[in-house]
Amino acid sequence: MSTDPKLPFDPIERAGDIWTDRIGESRSMKLATSIMRVQQLILAELDGALKPYDITFARYEVLVLISFSAEGSLPLSKIGERLMVHPTSVTNAIDRLEAQGLVKRLPDAADRRRTLAELTAKGKDVLEQSTKALMAIDFAIDGLSDKDQDKTYALLRTLRSSAGDF
Repeated sequence: MSTDPKLPFDPIERAGDIWTDRIGESRSMKLATSIMRVQQLILAELDGALKPYDITFARYEVLVLISFSAEGSLPLSKIGERLMVHPTSVTNAIDRLEAQGLVKRLPDAADRRRTLAELTAKGKDVLEQSTKALMAIDFAIDGLSDKDQDKTYALLRTLRSSAGDF
């Protein structure tokens, strides 16, 4: 992430001060807003690192998920379930990846109602190269030690769990 500040102050902190003066306790508002802002910053950097491969982080996640499958392919419905996205999002991602020659659709021999997605040789190559690019920037997690990353992950996992994410 860029280390050059765009503002001479923290706008979330300032909003928190105003919130406290006008509405009340700002702790949860500041945390939620900070999480959303960090998500924007990380996603922008991840997508920037993936730009040379002509994929977004969302499409990268699909490629990784398919590569993790024991059979080398996954039903589109399982992709949506595991990535926790709407089936339309999966269809759009697979359409784009297929148009780029990174995945191919196959009929599921075990269940003709289902369609499988499988990586092509080009898809495997793009996945390998793009993974190296993301690892080179440490997945855009700057400014936190390994210990702090572990603590932050645990805290966010607790939020996800309490929201019924798993």
